[in-house]
Amino acid sequence: MSEPVITPPVHIETAAENPSIIKDAVAKILVEPLQAASVVLSNGPKIFDSSEPLIIPKLTTKTTDPGWYGQGEEIGTADVDFDEMTLLPITRKSLKVISVVSNELLRQANAVNLEGVIRQKLVTDVTNKLDDALLKGDGAGDTITGILNQAGVTKVTADPATIDGFLAGLAAMAAVEEQPSVAFMSGADYFKILGLKDGQNRPLVQPDVTRAAGMQLHGVKLVVTNKLAAGKTMLVNMSEVAIVRDLAAQVTPLKEAFATKDSTGIRVVTRYDLGLLRPEAVAIVSAA
Repeated sequence: MSEPVITPPVHIETAAENPSIIKDAVAKILVEPLQAASVVLSNGPKIFDSSEPLIIPKLTTKTTDPGWYGQGEEIGTADVDFDEMTLLPITRKSLKVISVVSNELLRQANAVNLEGVIRQKLVTDVTNKLDDALLKGDGAGDTITGILNQAGVTKVTADPATIDGFLAGLAAMAAVEEQPSVAFMSGADYFKILGLKDGQNRPLVQPDVTRAAGMQLHGVKLVVTNKLAAGKTMLVNMSEVAIVRDLAAQVTPLKEAFATKDSTGIRVVTRYDLGLLRPEAVAIVSAA
Protein backbone atom coordinates (compact mmCIF):
# COMPACT_ATOMS: atom_id res chain seq x y z
CA MET A 1 0.00 0.00 0.00
CA SER A 2 1.49 3.31 -1.16
CA GLU A 3 1.97 6.25 1.15
CA PRO A 4 -0.62 9.12 0.73
CA VAL A 5 0.67 12.20 -1.05
CA ILE A 6 0.46 15.18 1.27
CA THR A 7 -0.14 18.40 -0.64
CA PRO A 8 1.23 21.42 1.16
CA PRO A 9 -1.35 24.13 1.78
CA VAL A 10 -1.55 26.75 -0.94
CA HIS A 11 -0.81 30.25 0.28
CA ILE A 12 -3.22 32.83 -1.12
CA GLU A 13 -2.02 36.39 -1.26
CA THR A 14 -4.65 38.69 0.28
CA ALA A 15 -5.30 42.38 0.07
CA ALA A 16 -4.54 42.69 3.76
CA GLU A 17 -1.04 41.40 3.16
CA ASN A 18 -0.41 43.63 0.17
CA PRO A 19 -1.95 47.02 0.89
CA SER A 20 0.58 48.83 -1.27
CA ILE A 21 -0.82 47.41 -4.51
CA ILE A 22 -4.45 48.10 -3.71
CA LYS A 23 -5.61 51.56 -4.72
CA ASP A 24 -8.41 53.28 -2.89
CA ALA A 25 -11.53 53.49 -5.05
CA VAL A 26 -12.53 57.10 -5.48
CA ALA A 27 -15.74 58.03 -7.23
CA LYS A 28 -15.22 60.50 -10.04
CA ILE A 29 -17.55 63.01 -8.44
CA LEU A 30 -17.35 65.40 -5.55
CA VAL A 31 -20.44 66.03 -3.48
CA GLU A 32 -20.94 69.74 -2.93
CA PRO A 33 -23.09 71.38 -0.24
CA LEU A 34 -26.58 72.50 -1.14
CA GLN A 35 -26.88 76.13 -2.19
CA ALA A 36 -29.76 78.34 -3.22
CA ALA A 37 -30.11 78.87 -6.97
CA SER A 38 -29.52 82.26 -8.57
CA VAL A 39 -32.82 84.05 -9.15
CA VAL A 40 -32.21 87.63 -10.36
CA LEU A 41 -30.17 87.28 -13.56
CA SER A 42 -32.30 84.35 -14.73
CA ASN A 43 -35.61 86.25 -14.65
CA GLY A 44 -35.28 88.79 -17.45
CA PRO A 45 -33.66 92.04 -16.27
CA LYS A 46 -32.20 94.44 -18.85
CA ILE A 47 -28.46 93.76 -18.93
CA PHE A 48 -25.98 96.33 -20.27
CA ASP A 49 -22.35 95.39 -20.86
CA SER A 50 -19.98 98.20 -19.90
CA SER A 51 -16.62 98.54 -18.17
CA GLU A 52 -17.19 102.28 -17.68
CA PRO A 53 -19.79 104.19 -15.69
CA LEU A 54 -23.10 103.96 -17.55
CA ILE A 55 -25.49 106.92 -17.71
CA ILE A 56 -29.12 106.08 -18.48
CA PRO A 57 -31.27 109.14 -19.37
CA LYS A 58 -34.76 109.24 -17.91
CA LEU A 59 -37.77 111.24 -19.07
CA THR A 60 -39.41 112.47 -15.87
CA THR A 61 -42.36 114.37 -17.37
CA LYS A 62 -45.38 112.15 -16.82
CA THR A 63 -47.57 114.01 -19.32
CA THR A 64 -47.30 117.07 -21.51
CA ASP A 65 -51.06 117.65 -21.08
CA PRO A 66 -52.21 118.05 -24.68
CA GLY A 67 -55.23 120.33 -25.12
CA TRP A 68 -58.16 120.70 -27.47
CA TYR A 69 -57.73 123.52 -30.03
CA GLY A 70 -59.82 124.82 -32.82
CA GLN A 71 -58.65 125.94 -36.27
CA GLY A 72 -56.07 128.74 -36.11
CA GLU A 73 -55.87 128.76 -32.31
CA GLU A 74 -52.51 129.15 -30.62
CA ILE A 75 -51.20 125.80 -29.31
CA GLY A 76 -49.77 125.93 -25.81
CA THR A 77 -46.27 124.68 -25.06
CA ALA A 78 -45.29 122.06 -22.52
CA ASP A 79 -42.01 121.49 -20.71
CA VAL A 80 -40.26 118.17 -21.02
CA ASP A 81 -37.95 117.30 -18.12
CA PHE A 82 -35.11 114.80 -18.09
CA ASP A 83 -33.06 113.12 -15.39
CA GLU A 84 -30.36 110.50 -15.50
CA MET A 85 -29.27 107.43 -13.57
CA THR A 86 -25.59 106.54 -13.23
CA LEU A 87 -24.65 102.91 -12.74
CA LEU A 88 -21.29 101.21 -12.20
CA PRO A 89 -19.41 104.24 -10.84
CA ILE A 90 -15.64 103.89 -10.70
CA THR A 91 -15.90 103.29 -6.95
CA ARG A 92 -18.16 100.23 -7.34
CA LYS A 93 -16.34 97.25 -5.88
CA SER A 94 -15.88 93.81 -7.44
CA LEU A 95 -16.51 90.37 -5.99
CA LYS A 96 -13.20 88.46 -5.81
CA VAL A 97 -11.84 85.26 -4.30
CA ILE A 98 -8.62 83.21 -4.54
CA SER A 99 -8.21 79.58 -3.52
CA VAL A 100 -4.73 78.01 -3.34
CA VAL A 101 -4.13 74.28 -3.80
CA SER A 102 -0.83 72.39 -3.65
CA ASN A 103 0.35 70.94 -6.96
CA GLU A 104 0.83 67.57 -5.23
CA LEU A 105 -2.87 67.47 -4.40
CA LEU A 106 -3.81 68.40 -7.95
CA ARG A 107 -1.66 65.56 -9.31
CA GLN A 108 -2.69 62.94 -6.79
CA ALA A 109 -6.42 63.53 -7.04
CA ASN A 110 -6.42 61.69 -10.34
CA ALA A 111 -9.93 60.27 -10.01
CA VAL A 112 -11.46 63.72 -9.79
CA ASN A 113 -10.68 66.73 -11.95
CA LEU A 114 -9.94 68.63 -8.76
CA GLU A 115 -8.89 71.89 -10.39
CA GLY A 116 -12.07 71.92 -12.47
CA VAL A 117 -14.19 71.17 -9.39
CA ILE A 118 -12.56 74.00 -7.43
CA ARG A 119 -13.05 76.41 -10.32
CA GLN A 120 -16.72 75.54 -10.56
CA LYS A 121 -17.17 75.80 -6.80
CA LEU A 122 -15.59 79.25 -6.67
CA VAL A 123 -17.69 80.47 -9.61
CA THR A 124 -20.84 79.13 -7.94
CA ASP A 125 -19.99 80.85 -4.64
CA VAL A 126 -19.24 84.16 -6.36
CA THR A 127 -22.41 84.13 -8.49
CA ASN A 128 -24.56 83.25 -5.48
CA LYS A 129 -23.10 86.09 -3.44
CA LEU A 130 -23.67 88.38 -6.42
CA ASP A 131 -27.28 87.19 -6.62
CA ASP A 132 -27.76 87.98 -2.91
CA ALA A 133 -26.45 91.50 -3.56
CA LEU A 134 -28.67 92.04 -6.63
CA LEU A 135 -31.69 90.89 -4.64
CA LYS A 136 -31.15 92.51 -1.23
CA GLY A 137 -27.75 94.25 -1.08
CA ASP A 138 -27.65 97.34 1.14
CA GLY A 139 -25.08 99.29 -0.90
CA ALA A 140 -22.75 99.74 2.08
CA GLY A 141 -19.09 100.38 1.28
CA ASP A 142 -19.56 100.96 -2.47
CA THR A 143 -21.31 97.62 -2.99
CA ILE A 144 -24.54 96.90 -4.89
CA THR A 145 -27.90 98.22 -3.71
CA GLY A 146 -30.30 95.37 -4.39
CA ILE A 147 -33.89 95.52 -5.60
CA LEU A 148 -35.22 95.23 -2.05
CA ASN A 149 -33.39 98.39 -0.89
CA GLN A 150 -33.78 100.62 -3.95
CA ALA A 151 -35.18 104.09 -3.29
CA GLY A 152 -38.71 104.96 -4.34
CA VAL A 153 -40.17 101.45 -4.50
CA THR A 154 -43.78 100.94 -3.44
CA LYS A 155 -44.16 99.50 0.06
CA VAL A 156 -47.31 97.70 1.13
CA THR A 157 -48.08 96.65 4.70
CA ALA A 158 -49.85 93.29 4.53
CA ASP A 159 -49.20 89.65 5.23
CA PRO A 160 -47.69 88.28 2.00
CA ALA A 161 -48.49 84.72 3.05
CA THR A 162 -52.19 85.37 2.40
CA ILE A 163 -54.19 85.79 -0.79
CA ASP A 164 -55.33 89.25 0.36
CA GLY A 165 -51.75 90.34 1.04
CA PHE A 166 -50.65 89.26 -2.43
CA LEU A 167 -53.62 91.05 -3.98
CA ALA A 168 -52.71 94.21 -2.04
CA GLY A 169 -49.33 94.18 -3.75
CA LEU A 170 -50.91 93.71 -7.17
CA ALA A 171 -53.34 96.56 -6.46
CA ALA A 172 -50.50 98.88 -5.45
CA MET A 173 -48.69 98.20 -8.73
CA ALA A 174 -51.86 98.58 -10.78
CA ALA A 175 -52.38 102.00 -9.18
CA VAL A 176 -49.14 103.20 -10.84
CA GLU A 177 -49.82 101.45 -14.19
CA GLU A 178 -47.39 98.60 -13.53
CA GLN A 179 -47.77 94.85 -13.91
CA PRO A 180 -45.27 92.50 -12.23
CA SER A 181 -43.57 89.86 -14.35
CA VAL A 182 -42.38 87.91 -11.32
CA ALA A 183 -42.89 87.69 -7.57
CA PHE A 184 -40.02 86.69 -5.29
CA MET A 185 -41.29 84.85 -2.21
CA SER A 186 -39.80 82.74 0.56
CA GLY A 187 -40.57 79.03 0.66
CA ALA A 188 -42.28 79.42 4.04
CA ASP A 189 -44.75 82.01 2.69
CA TYR A 190 -45.38 80.11 -0.53
CA PHE A 191 -46.28 76.84 1.14
CA LYS A 192 -48.37 78.69 3.71
CA ILE A 193 -50.43 80.10 0.83
CA LEU A 194 -50.73 76.64 -0.73
CA GLY A 195 -52.09 75.37 2.59
CA LEU A 196 -54.91 77.91 2.79
CA LYS A 197 -58.39 76.30 2.73
CA ASP A 198 -61.92 77.58 2.26
CA GLY A 199 -64.86 76.89 4.58
CA GLN A 200 -65.26 73.42 3.07
CA ASN A 201 -61.58 72.51 3.54
CA ARG A 202 -60.75 72.95 -0.16
CA PRO A 203 -57.43 74.58 -1.19
CA LEU A 204 -57.87 78.24 -2.13
CA VAL A 205 -55.06 77.98 -4.67
CA GLN A 206 -55.79 75.46 -7.39
CA PRO A 207 -53.31 74.43 -10.09
CA ASP A 208 -54.22 75.60 -13.61
CA VAL A 209 -53.74 72.65 -15.96
CA THR A 210 -54.05 74.94 -19.00
CA ARG A 211 -50.86 76.82 -18.13
CA ALA A 212 -47.27 75.75 -18.67
CA ALA A 213 -45.47 74.11 -15.80
CA GLY A 214 -44.29 76.46 -13.10
CA MET A 215 -45.51 78.25 -10.01
CA GLN A 216 -47.99 81.06 -10.50
CA LEU A 217 -50.40 83.08 -8.40
CA HIS A 218 -53.07 85.24 -10.02
CA GLY A 219 -51.19 84.95 -13.30
CA VAL A 220 -47.86 86.12 -11.85
CA LYS A 221 -44.81 83.87 -12.03
CA LEU A 222 -43.58 82.91 -8.56
CA VAL A 223 -39.89 82.49 -7.81
CA VAL A 224 -39.56 80.73 -4.47
CA THR A 225 -36.24 81.52 -2.81
CA ASN A 226 -35.07 81.35 0.76
CA LYS A 227 -32.70 84.21 0.02
CA LEU A 228 -35.74 86.32 0.92
CA ALA A 229 -36.91 86.23 4.52
CA ALA A 230 -40.36 84.98 5.40
CA GLY A 231 -42.91 87.76 5.74
CA LYS A 232 -41.61 89.75 2.77
CA THR A 233 -42.56 89.33 -0.90
CA MET A 234 -41.29 91.40 -3.85
CA LEU A 235 -43.43 91.91 -6.94
CA VAL A 236 -41.21 93.13 -9.78
CA ASN A 237 -41.54 94.11 -13.41
CA MET A 238 -38.11 92.79 -14.37
CA SER A 239 -38.04 94.73 -17.66
CA GLU A 240 -37.57 97.86 -15.53
CA VAL A 241 -34.56 96.41 -13.68
CA ALA A 242 -31.26 97.59 -15.24
CA ILE A 243 -28.10 95.57 -14.56
CA VAL A 244 -24.67 96.65 -15.76
CA ARG A 245 -22.18 93.86 -16.28
CA ASP A 246 -18.54 94.89 -16.34
CA LEU A 247 -17.16 91.39 -15.92
CA ALA A 248 -18.95 88.06 -15.74
CA ALA A 249 -17.36 85.50 -13.43
CA GLN A 250 -13.81 85.31 -14.81
CA VAL A 251 -11.54 82.45 -13.74
CA THR A 252 -7.74 82.92 -13.81
CA PRO A 253 -5.17 80.26 -12.79
CA LEU A 254 -2.26 81.77 -10.84
CA LYS A 255 0.65 79.38 -11.26
CA GLU A 256 3.55 81.81 -10.92
CA ALA A 257 2.21 83.77 -7.95
CA PHE A 258 2.47 80.73 -5.67
CA ALA A 259 5.37 78.96 -7.43
CA THR A 260 7.66 79.23 -4.39
CA LYS A 261 5.15 77.07 -2.51
CA ASP A 262 4.69 74.67 -5.46
CA SER A 263 0.99 75.57 -5.48
CA THR A 264 -1.60 76.90 -7.86
CA GLY A 265 -4.00 79.74 -7.12
CA ILE A 266 -7.43 79.97 -8.73
CA ARG A 267 -8.92 83.46 -8.85
CA VAL A 268 -12.52 84.37 -9.66
CA VAL A 269 -13.59 87.99 -10.21
CA THR A 270 -16.92 89.55 -11.19
CA ARG A 271 -18.32 93.12 -11.21
CA TYR A 272 -21.93 94.23 -11.63
CA ASP A 273 -24.28 97.03 -10.65
CA LEU A 274 -28.08 97.40 -10.48
CA GLY A 275 -30.63 100.19 -10.70
CA LEU A 276 -34.34 100.62 -11.40
CA LEU A 277 -35.45 102.40 -14.55
CA ARG A 278 -38.74 103.04 -12.77
CA PRO A 279 -38.96 102.51 -8.98
CA GLU A 280 -42.72 102.02 -9.36
CA ALA A 281 -41.88 98.71 -11.04
CA VAL A 282 -41.29 97.16 -7.61
CA ALA A 283 -43.78 96.59 -4.81
CA ILE A 284 -42.60 95.12 -1.51
CA VAL A 285 -45.30 93.46 0.58
CA SER A 286 -44.24 93.12 4.23
CA ALA A 287 -46.04 92.08 7.37
CA ALA A 288 -46.59 94.92 9.82
